[in-house]
Amino acid sequence: MDCNIVSALYYVIPLYLLIHLLCFILADADFTLLRAALLGRRPETKLKGLVVWITGASSGIGEELAYQLAKCGSRLILSARREDELNRVKRHCLEHSDLRDKDILVLPLDLLERTSHEEKTKTGIEYFGHIDVLINNGGRSQRSLCLETSVGVYQALMELNFLGTVSITKQVLPHMTQRGTGAIVTVSSIVGLAGAPLATGYSASKHALQGFFNSLRTELTDYPKILISTVCPGPVQSQIVNNAFTEELNKPMATVGSQEYKMPTSRCVRLMLVGIANGVKEMWIAQQPFLLFYYAWQYAPTLAWSVTNMLGRKRVQNFKAGLDVDSAYFTKPKTS
Repeated sequence: MDCNIVSALYYVIPLYLLIHLLCFILADADFTLLRAALLGRRPETKLKGLVVWITGASSGIGEELAYQLAKCGSRLILSARREDELNRVKRHCLEHSDLRDKDILVLPLDLLERTSHEEKTKTGIEYFGHIDVLINNGGRSQRSLCLETSVGVYQALMELNFLGTVSITKQVLPHMTQRGTGAIVTVSSIVGLAGAPLATGYSASKHALQGFFNSLRTELTDYPKILISTVCPGPVQSQIVNNAFTEELNKPMATVGSQEYKMPTSRCVRLMLVGIANGVKEMWIAQQPFLLFYYAWQYAPTLAWSVTNMLGRKRVQNFKAGLDVDSAYFTKPKTS
């Protein structure tokens, strides 16, 4: 009998490991999030009727969040600096969902103008009566070498990505603790967990967000119905690279390469909504081979350093050669 059990395990265990390996190769998110997508609550049920405030809602991930949340039946507060773009997003939401005009509030917001955040928060609460979910999505990226980057760029990144997000959070959080329920979801990045060349300031601002919200989560143990969640996407199709900081504050990006290889924004947002609906505290969202880096940094940091140094050297070389630093990983440069 014991011999039969051992024999069975001899075949079952390798098969079990093989299945998990295949699942990992095909995965585009961490296993906790994928399990929630397969077996958990659906956003269409959990998020219907909730009031969701989205910053950075005029493009990219924020815009797609608005569209998918509208289809879920969530009531929306859309914020960004460009009011005309917010109105465009609102029109699209109304045309492709059952929401009515009164279900969407366009609330222009500049994360740098922190003195206005209290008034903006009051406006949203007075309009809907409460805020159920705050999605901190606003921010800018960076593409420049540290040796060439002015300190003003670093200051701008921290003011916008970190302090602007913290400011809005501090305005909304007392409202949620008073009600005893809510969710604060912050879009971080893969570089919020691991460093990357050409993004020293951006990575620092995202590391700061990770530290802030991880600490905040532990402070709110007396409020178990308040979710503090961070989202760490890898490369996603969006306009964040177009608007990235360079070595000088007002110097625009010279060229932006193809984004075809990146994860579709719709898939990233769908996984985010699954995570919110199921109370996932940290979400890793990326296609392979990027997802592998998350696990390497978590469980094998020495190996991760070696691989990061190798790829980082290539990234810097591409940048100095005038190539797009991301797409050049996947395309061969043209030769004359």
